[in-house]
Amino acid sequence: MLKKLRLRQKFTILLLVVLVLGMTLSGLTLSTVLKQNAKEQIASQALTLMDTISSVRDYTVLYITPELQDKLKTKFLPQTVAAFSATTVFEILRKKPEYHSLFYKEAALNPTNLRDKADSFETEIIERFLQKKELKNLSGFRSFPGNEVFYIARPLVVSQPSCLQCHSSPEVAPKTMIEQYGKDNGFGWHLNDIVAAQIVYVPASTIIQKAHQSSALIVGLVSLVFIIAISVINLFLNNQIIRPLKKITRVAEEVSTGHLDVEFEQLSEDEIGHLAKAFKRMKFSLEMAIKKLKNSVDKKPVIELECRSF
Repeated sequence: MLKKLRLRQKFTILLLVVLVLGMTLSGLTLSTVLKQNAKEQIASQALTLMDTISSVRDYTVLYITPELQDKLKTKFLPQTVAAFSATTVFEILRKKPEYHSLFYKEAALNPTNLRDKADSFETEIIERFLQKKELKNLSGFRSFPGNEVFYIARPLVVSQPSCLQCHSSPEVAPKTMIEQYGKDNGFGWHLNDIVAAQIVYVPASTIIQKAHQSSALIVGLVSLVFIIAISVINLFLNNQIIRPLKKITRVAEEVSTGHLDVEFEQLSEDEIGHLAKAFKRMKFSLEMAIKKLKNSVDKKPVIELECRSF
């Protein structure tokens, strides 16, 4: 099949094959790289959110709880709990479209509010923080029924002595808190203990979507570059190779039919030009050979045959 195709068609097919293979390989590689970049970008945003939430926690412990300490004797106020402030602020933040898909949890091994109890997956994360105190954060993917999410987690440390007023022992904790949550959970904490993990969950589809958007844009730009390159190569091929070859072929056909008045024109010093030069020398050699043959025929003696009779 290829034997029947013209040179330009063969080059075009070759370039298209290179384009398809290049796009396939680069697409796979690009998808992996962009997915990793999307993960890092979202992880960076999540860590920034955690820093903000941690600031809210510190503000609650340092400024809100002391002001409401006296009221805790008669009524438990969740506004004095750092975890309540953190989760409430995050829920307000989630009302914005850019944060709507995020979910925040302070997963604890022994929380006061069982709503914050770590599940088996989150317990493993906290245990890893306990085993390796140098770990600053963990990230990865987690599967839920019918959904996959990306998570970024950071250890939550008891950094303020005032936190122990509610979490050291039931005897020290406000009675109104004991009345609401009981005395079986959320106690036994110590200063500088890792008691929980701040976790931000992001749907994996968000990462994949970001990667696909970037990938589609880059693949589109690369494809456009390839198409322009193919067009330029075809134009160059036509002007620098196809046309000179056609001209040499046409002149060679005329020479083969005896029209020796035509000339092989050398337009360049490249291989095509050298080919034209070689054909020019061949034509000259052919003319010399024809001249020699003609002169040889003209000088040949005429032999007269005499008839003798017997």
